[in-house]
Amino acid sequence: MSATLPEDARRLWDAAVALNRAAAAVSPAAARLPPLLFFTDPQRTPRPWETAERLPAGAAVVFRHFGAPDALEQARRLREVTRASGVRLLVGLDVDLAHEIEADGVHLPERVLSIASTMTRRPGWIVTGAAHSLDALGLARDLDAVVLSPVFPAGGASAARASVGIEALEIWANTAPCPAYALGGITPETADALKGVCGLAAVDAVVQAFGPVPIRT
Repeated sequence: MSATLPEDARRLWDAAVALNRAAAAVSPAAARLPPLLFFTDPQRTPRPWETAERLPAGAAVVFRHFGAPDALEQARRLREVTRASGVRLLVGLDVDLAHEIEADGVHLPERVLSIASTMTRRPGWIVTGAAHSLDALGLARDLDAVVLSPVFPAGGASAARASVGIEALEIWANTAPCPAYALGGITPETADALKGVCGLAAVDAVVQAFGPVPIRT
């Protein structure tokens, strides 16, 4: 599969798969997790399905709608393309929407990690959550995976946060009670330096690597 991908996409996917395999060798729980998470954002990814349908089978999309009025329409469209391509779909925060579209799981912001233990889950759901500090890792015990960020300087909601850095990331990942992903400033170049995580998560890097090629006029 990776040999047929564009160069940046191949490098990003290969790095994610290598991290996932290394993590699975230590913790079998990592083996069922997607190596690569594509986080959507209403501002930076206004048409997320165009990127989602180009992801390799086994990757996952985390749909974050932040209250957008067309959230249900977008979610249904993403469910259609991800189901067709063997890509899993998680819904950010909105548990009811995740149930309605028969998503593959939920992603929780750091502020609501405590609800993970009380959610009604569909069979086989993956539940991930965000953590931006060591203290937050204490709330990650009921998750299937935690997403640590920002690892490197990043844009979007993480722009104001201090980056974790490579060395601290490995410590955080080893401290976490579940497998951990790296998010924030992830590129094919920075991914090669990461250790201890079960995969990669990104917004811009995934769009740049897997998104539709702009039409030249």
